[in-house]
This record gives sequence, structure tokens and C-alpha cells, in this order.
Amino acid sequence: VQLVETGGGLVQAGGSLTLSCVASGNIYRVNTMRWYRQAPGRQREVVAGLTLGGTVHYTDFVKGRFTISRDDAKNTVYLQMNSLTPEDTAVYYCPSSIHVSPNYEYDYWGQGTQVTVSS
Repeated sequence: VQLVETGGGLVQAGGSLTLSCVASGNIYRVNTMRWYRQAPGRQREVVAGLTLGGTVHYTDFVKGRFTISRDDAKNTVYLQMNSLTPEDTAVYYCPSSIHVSPNYEYDYWGQGTQVTVSS
């Protein structure tokens, strides 16, 4: 199973970006999909999560600015980011819980995509 994040880049403060993350490989079912980020010198932190059933969780610092969504037909999760600030600069990852068979579920991580917000 592989996760590949794309969509990062350089944007000015106040701008927007949409990140995508595609899961591929030996997939039986993709369960919860999440977005994490890690800024330089800081610990990795959760940004948002979305279960297969549609339950959404956002960390307080992105509420009202970021939107997580998914396309299960494409095994893809998205993160629409608006009103970006320099504090959102980080590498963004999409760890996801994936069943590779009916009885076995694992968490997988991609390589991340860099988001840089200039002031």
C-alpha cells in the first residue's frame, strides 16, 4: 500500500491550496483518512480526520479555514486550505487506516507534501 500526497507549494498569506492524497496497492477498504503536519522544529500534529462513515474532526487552529473530504471510489482524501497564514507552513502528511484484508488493518503514511506560506 502506498500513499502519495500532492498539491503543496508556495502561496502568499491569505491564499488557498488544495492537497490530495491517493492510496493505492493491496487495498480491501480505506477507513479513517487524516491529515497531519509537521513544521520545522515542531512535533507532528493532527490537522483533520474523516472516517469512512463521514465523521469529521478538525483541530481548533484550522476550524473554519480547512475542509477535509474524500472520494472513496478513488481512495483519495483532500484538504482544502483557505486563509493560509505563515503558521500553516509545514510538511503535510495523510496517514490513513487501511484494511488490506477483512481482518487486517494498518496505518500507512505517505512521504508528505511541503506547504510554504509567505507573509
